Formats: sequence, C-alpha cells, structure tokens
Amino acid sequence: MSSPDTRSAIETVRIWDPALRVFHWALAAAVVLAWGLGEFGPDVMTLHFYAGYAVIGLLAFRLIWALVGPRPARFSSFVYRPREILAYAAEAWRRKPSYWRGHNPLGGLFIVAVLLALALQALSGLVADPEDFVNVGPLAASVPAWVSRKALLVHEVMGSVILGLVALHLAAIAFYRLWKGEDLVRPMLTGLKTVRRT
Repeated sequence: MSSPDTRSAIETVRIWDPALRVFHWALAAAVVLAWGLGEFGPDVMTLHFYAGYAVIGLLAFRLIWALVGPRPARFSSFVYRPREILAYAAEAWRRKPSYWRGHNPLGGLFIVAVLLALALQALSGLVADPEDFVNVGPLAASVPAWVSRKALLVHEVMGSVILGLVALHLAAIAFYRLWKGEDLVRPMLTGLKTVRRT
C-alpha cells in the first residue's frame, strides 16, 4: 500500500502512443509466427518468409518512430549511458515500483538488443541459401555463396538467441509484477502508466 507521500509523488499519465502499442503487439505476433513456422511449419517456408517480411516492415516503422515519434518512443528517451544503466541495475532489485517515465535504462538496453537481434535475423534470412532449391532467401543470389551459407547458420543461431530474449522479457515482466509490484503489461495495452511526477 502506498503512503500518502508516495501517492502525491506519482501520477498516471499517457506514455505509450497507439502506434507504438500496435507495433509492440504486432511485432510479438509476427516473431512468434515466424519462429513457429520456422520450427514446426511446412517444409516450404513461404509463410515463414511472409512473417519475416512483416517483421522487417515493423522494424522499419520502429526505426522511423524512434526518430520522429512522440518523445517516449524516441531513441533519445531510452538509450542510456553505461553508467546510468549500471546505476539503475544496482537499484532494480529493491522491492518497490520504479515509476520510471517510459523505458527504464535496463528496458532501453533490452529494446536495443531485441531490435539488433531481429534485424540480424531478418538480414540473414534474406540472403540465406539452404541449397534445397526451394527455401532460398530472396536476396541470396546477390551475395557470394559462402555468405549465403554463413547466413543460414547465423539465422539458425539467432532463432535461439531471440527465443532467449523472449524468455528474458517474460521473466522481467513477471519480476516487475511479482517482486516490484509494477504492471508493465497494462500500460502497453492502455498507454497509461503510473510514473514519478516531474
């Protein structure tokens, strides 16, 4: 239960804009679909490719939105210096909400890692050639054969890396909810987040 002093120091405000929230859930769906089709889908990867194209389109949108979107969506609001990340990490284990306005430094670091991992996954998929004459990346003919073969290995490894990042994301959500008493899901649904007053 928050004390009166704590309640007076926080407010509920609209942080996440509708476009960012749609992007978040659409990217989650596209990544899960692409991974599922890659692991368990039909041998002909056409649907996997389409899910991958959706991820590429969403990543392009996020890059643009990080430059021109509302302030909480911009790179400048969630890319922190190493010192700031370490300082936040040292305090993150305290059993109280952080009431951070937007993405906290660890969350910002995680976003950068996810975007880079998905970009590498998409790029490697575009040029990969499994030499089965069917599931060849659409740009595989534009690069040397050794690049296409390496890209296939990178694509397989990055699938596991992304799965690990998804698990870490879910664990962080559970940690914030159960340990810190902070709901990270509802703000991404409604846009409203309880934050410290500025």
